[in-house]
Amino acid sequence: MTEHENLLIDSNEYLKSGIHIGTKFRTKYMAEFIYKTRPDGLSVLNLKKIDERLHTAINFLSPYEPKDILIICRRENGWKALKKLKELTGMNVITGRYPPVILTNPNLTTFTQPKVIMVCDPWPDKNAVEDALKVGVPIIALCDTNNQANKIDLVLPCNNKGKKSVGLVFYLIAREYLRKKAMLGSDEEMTATLDDFV
Repeated sequence: MTEHENLLIDSNEYLKSGIHIGTKFRTKYMAEFIYKTRPDGLSVLNLKKIDERLHTAINFLSPYEPKDILIICRRENGWKALKKLKELTGMNVITGRYPPVILTNPNLTTFTQPKVIMVCDPWPDKNAVEDALKVGVPIIALCDTNNQANKIDLVLPCNNKGKKSVGLVFYLIAREYLRKKAMLGSDEEMTATLDDFV
C-alpha cells in the first residue's frame, strides 16, 4: 500500500481545499505541524500530519454515540458543514453564539452533558473550551498556525478560516464516523458529497 493510498482523501483534494494554508502568525503550540513558511510569509501546514490527526480524531470520536458529541462553531464558515454533519450522523452542533454555561449549569433547560466536544477555532469558541475544562470533557479543536492550543486535548491542524477547508474536515469526519459505526460500507460513499459541506 502506498503512502498516497493511506490518506483519507486524495492529496489533490486536500490541496484544492487550502487545508494546509496557515496564517502569517505562528504560535509555539503549532510549530510541530508547520512544514514551511512561504515567501509571502504564510505558514504552510504539513499535509501528512493533518491527515494523521484527522485519523486520530475520527478514531477518538467513533466509540461515542452521536448524542454524546457536541461540535461548536461561532464562525459562519463552518455552519453549512455542521448542519450536514448533524443531518447525516445525528451529532449535536451549535452554530453561531455559544450559549454560556450550558455545560456547567444543570438548572438550565438547555443544560447538556456531552462526553466530548469539538470546536472549530479555540479563539472564537473559547467560552465552550472554558466550560469543557470546568466539567472535564475532552476537547478536540481545529487549530490554525496562529492558535493557542494549551487547553486542547487533541489538536487537529488545518486552515480553520476557509469554508472549503472546514467543509472538507467535516465531510471526512462524517464519512469515516459512519463507516466506523457500520452505517456505511467500508468502500461505500455517503449520499452527501463534498459540495454539500462547502
